[in-house]
Amino acid sequence: MASLLSWDIQLFQWINTGWTCSFFDFLFPLVRERLLWAPFYLFILVFALQNYQRKGIIILLFLLASFAAADFSSSSILKKQIKRLRPCNEPAMVNKIILRVPCGSGYSFTSSHAANHFAVAFFLIGVFGSLSRWIRPALLFWASLVALAQVYVGVHYPSDVFFGGLLGAFIGFWGARGCNYAKKKW
Repeated sequence: MASLLSWDIQLFQWINTGWTCSFFDFLFPLVRERLLWAPFYLFILVFALQNYQRKGIIILLFLLASFAAADFSSSSILKKQIKRLRPCNEPAMVNKIILRVPCGSGYSFTSSHAANHFAVAFFLIGVFGSLSRWIRPALLFWASLVALAQVYVGVHYPSDVFFGGLLGAFIGFWGARGCNYAKKKW
């Protein structure tokens, strides 16, 4: 376990300090902002309602439920049980990181940003992935970019975003399965 934690810290420092450049300093704090993605979420809302009418409501309800389940599982269950400090709050790490956004007072494991975005991505892949071949890679890239940003800005370790992403993917996958079943029964 000590070796894994050491590797996690080394990978964190490599990404957080080793990748430093002005482009990433601009990009990564931006991609983790909720307002940046508001047009995307609005598009999903309009697309689902316009193209699927009543079934669009089912899609949106299951999407919201998947997002809420990922957020609740990460923020209210795992973080409070595991209580891992964020790298920016860890006394041994404070002088070894570059903090590019406010640190936050909560715990680190798992990353709620990663869990939420992977839940949405896997849900959308499960529901709309067959519409076009570019949907899957685009959504996975988007969720991965948001997760990586958490490490680069200094608020999460790589394992936080990895396991947050797995949690979100699991919830999003099953949310999509439930949604597709409910759409057939509607």
